[in-house]
Amino acid sequence: MKKIFAVVLALVLCLSVFACTASADVSNVKLGVILLHDEDSTYDLNFINGVYEAVESLGLTEDQLIIKRNIPESNECYEAALDLVDEGCTIIFADSFGHETFMLQAAKECPDVEFCHATGTMAHTEKLANFHNAFAAIYEGRYLAGIAAGMKLNELKQNGQLKGEVPMMGYVGAFTYAEVISGYTSFYLGAKSVCPDVQMKVQFTGSWYDEKEEKTAAEALINAGCDLISQHADSMGAPTACENAGIPNVSYNGSTIESCPNTFIVSSRINWAPYFEYIVNQQAAGEAIATDWTGTIATGSVVLTDINTKAAAAGTVEAIEAAKTALENGEIKVFNTAADNFMLKGGAKIESYVADVDTDEAFTPDTEVVLDGYFHESEFRSAPYFDIQLDGIELVNSKF
Repeated sequence: MKKIFAVVLALVLCLSVFACTASADVSNVKLGVILLHDEDSTYDLNFINGVYEAVESLGLTEDQLIIKRNIPESNECYEAALDLVDEGCTIIFADSFGHETFMLQAAKECPDVEFCHATGTMAHTEKLANFHNAFAAIYEGRYLAGIAAGMKLNELKQNGQLKGEVPMMGYVGAFTYAEVISGYTSFYLGAKSVCPDVQMKVQFTGSWYDEKEEKTAAEALINAGCDLISQHADSMGAPTACENAGIPNVSYNGSTIESCPNTFIVSSRINWAPYFEYIVNQQAAGEAIATDWTGTIATGSVVLTDINTKAAAAGTVEAIEAAKTALENGEIKVFNTAADNFMLKGGAKIESYVADVDTDEAFTPDTEVVLDGYFHESEFRSAPYFDIQLDGIELVNSKF
């Protein structure tokens, strides 16, 4: 029953993005956006670009948008949200996981204002009419970016340029959260789909944004024999380390080609413009905003940058396009538990997995998510809950 509900909900949400158009009168909507950092963070810049794209598409005026930058995951978020209410905002959006409890507090006190939060987990359990979570199936984009990485590793192998006996990727991660695990695993699976002998090392920084630590982690992975680096962290630290060392890089949240023209291959990112357009149009039309919204490739929410042909392997564009089509029509399931290369360390297969979808303080597993031979990521809740460690991926450090 849960599976059927998730599929129907996904179809409804997908259709609702296109059903609500800019024809609604948006003149009475005012959008407030709370950012963890500012334009120096690739993560926050991606949201900034998304909201400005939506503002232009919707025809909002300058006074219908307020952005508050550098708001930490603390009571300052709650205060910023109340400030935005006082300034007349009818929808308030926050972009960081740690903002959630403070946004929820503000939502309870201001029932006439809609509060939307990216990457959170509490909306579908709190069931507060004016509090909403949103994310996207970015694991699909990570998988496609992984194909670009695997193609590059094959090229290095063919040219005798690998550092070791097998192709080795490095991955700079922020925390050992499901969101990061889901990301690096889907990236690994994408690479493995075209480069079967690839392995990966993951090093964590303990911070979403720390340029020095991210650069240091990337350098450590390069020195440990990694032939290519990717990351789930928000600064230019890892891409810069790759450019300095001449190591291919698959970045995240946007192109780094201007700063890293010789090593940048491609980047996956969530395009937040469709969600901003959706919530504004829903409010303008007097319609409810989905409690828990998951964007996809089909909604234009999961995208890749242009491929840097100077750094990418020949045939990368074609390989990604073929895989994208297969993802869209369901021929490829990223977390295909029935696949030969999808196994736990030691070779055990995964036939069942109960995830903590309805997250509590103890992270109690509560929902069967392996159905029909694959792990249903971001279908029972928008925020990722894939937290399985697969064979072939080594965690260099895992204290965060």
